Amino acid sequence: MRPYLRAIKGEFSRNIIADVGPIDVIFCVADHFEPRVGRVSMRVERERVSRWVRRYPRFAERHKDFDDRPPRHTWFFPLDEYFSEHLEVLAGLCAEGYGEIELHLHHDRDNPIDLIRKINLAKKLYMFQGGMARPRWGEPVPENVRYAFIHGNWALDNSWDGRWCGVNCELKVLRQTGCYADFTYPSAPHPTQPKTVNAIYWAEDDPDRPRSHDRGEPVKVGGHRRGDLMIITGPLRLNRHSRRWGLLPRIENSDISWHNPPTPRRADLWVKTGIQVKGRPEWIFVKVHTHGAADRNARMLLDPYGPMDEMLSYMEERYNDGRKFRLHYVTAREMYNIIRAAEAGLNGNPGRYRDFELISNLDLIKGV
Repeated sequence: MRPYLRAIKGEFSRNIIADVGPIDVIFCVADHFEPRVGRVSMRVERERVSRWVRRYPRFAERHKDFDDRPPRHTWFFPLDEYFSEHLEVLAGLCAEGYGEIELHLHHDRDNPIDLIRKINLAKKLYMFQGGMARPRWGEPVPENVRYAFIHGNWALDNSWDGRWCGVNCELKVLRQTGCYADFTYPSAPHPTQPKTVNAIYWAEDDPDRPRSHDRGEPVKVGGHRRGDLMIITGPLRLNRHSRRWGLLPRIENSDISWHNPPTPRRADLWVKTGIQVKGRPEWIFVKVHTHGAADRNARMLLDPYGPMDEMLSYMEERYNDGRKFRLHYVTAREMYNIIRAAEAGLNGNPGRYRDFELISNLDLIKGV
């Protein structure tokens, strides 16, 4: 049995919602945004990016959270697919308040020196196109850039039998280059799935071994950084409402796609999983992931009255009454900031802490 299966067996009926009110649901969509998927032409790449620019505002303006904000998307754009025009177009969408751009990276048979070089290049490129973040009082220079990270092929810290990475000290490299949190997981049923599930935790690197993020220290109120990198995971559990062959519960891994679309029932499972900062149970963090550039996924995510639209409408009805629940749409950076605010002991409306530690680089775009 894979180690994560032992962990999620206990999650089958998990329902961790604090008996206090209101409960704040902090919702983030982490998009592995790969316009080149399928090795398509540049014309198709442009159309995939353009589709989001044309359609996302119309989709997002149908929805509002407790703070009167539309859904906030995070495009984790692959450095290995970098094309300046794509980031410029997405940055315009971000400047209108619809999201932010962070770093996605596919690499293989790599080494620490080359990985540092790649990330430093990404920081220079992305920063001046409105991507990534910086400390509240930091100068807007590449040395101060902070970024969220999603590893290509799920292989963070060389976790897939040496394939699609190659760097056993990757957590240290990420910390040294300014990564503030990893948003890669869950990846189950993929073999890269860590042993730790449904948690926000600090992972410490063992540079001589892969998969240092299998275990870590939970982020907690009154705590502080312990280790090299914060790992922010999405819900992972068994779904008794969806069964293979009508018998075995399927794995709920917080992936949203055309063949596994979001539904009200799935949204309930995400919230009931109750991912939280230890000691702040009234703040529930829900991170889902998608591959939003792929054509069928994009239609599912952007169509009016489509699965994503209907699921968000349900969440706004069920989890945003202002008395029992408050819903907050956030980017990856904002989710991290709220986590850090909880760690610092702050409470109340988490929407106040979207810029607690790090601010966006969107102000570096001319005219913003």
